[in-house]
Amino acid sequence: MSESRYILGVRVDATSYQRATDQILDWAAQRLSRLVCCASVNNIMAARDSSDFRKVMASADLVTSDGMPLVWLLRGLGIPDAERVYGPDLMPAVLEAAAKSGVPVGLYGGSAEVLARLVERLTARFPTLNIAYKESPPFRVPTLEEDERSTQAIADAGVRILFIGLSTPKQERWMYSHRGRVDAVMLGVGAAFDFLAGAKPQAPRWMQRNGLEWLFRLATEPRRLWKRYLGQNPRFAVLALAQVFRERSS
Repeated sequence: MSESRYILGVRVDATSYQRATDQILDWAAQRLSRLVCCASVNNIMAARDSSDFRKVMASADLVTSDGMPLVWLLRGLGIPDAERVYGPDLMPAVLEAAAKSGVPVGLYGGSAEVLARLVERLTARFPTLNIAYKESPPFRVPTLEEDERSTQAIADAGVRILFIGLSTPKQERWMYSHRGRVDAVMLGVGAAFDFLAGAKPQAPRWMQRNGLEWLFRLATEPRRLWKRYLGQNPRFAVLALAQVFRERSS
């Protein structure tokens, strides 16, 4: 079992790519309905600002440290070997393991164009991968009838691992509302669909390692992301440093 710490009231698990992949494949083999969240600063601050979303995050069976700030916080809170488990890197790791084990997977999210490109690239990269289901949902909230059709289609396809490529907090709320209704491991991977499909550029690795990915994404999508990064990051830094100081002092 991985160690975990609470960062501003949200549990974050100090896992690794291998441990997370093994756990997801084990749950999938048991046909369990599970919720996996790749948490960034955005998740933590959204949970701090919304009691409803705190419940969603608290319900997750596995919460990985998707962003470097959370890795640094885990280390500062007594887990020196904490490492990043980033959604766009975890997704290929799980897909490779699923392909080797013959586990059917599903894809839910992205535009129709992005989803088609993603399927094409994944099929080329993992020839034995069984993509049993794929859907590009509407950008609006689906109707009850549409949601029921999607849920039934996922079940009929025999999906055991379902990748959710929506934005936070939309994807986490979707997974929470489908716990027990979707008998699969639901893995929220955010922008991974766009990155792996080649629809959006990823930050260079050196920027990712140094916690500067937010700056790259802000530069490439300023109108969409400026409120998230310029509004949340400074507030998170102050609150997180205060938490570390308090816990070390006590």
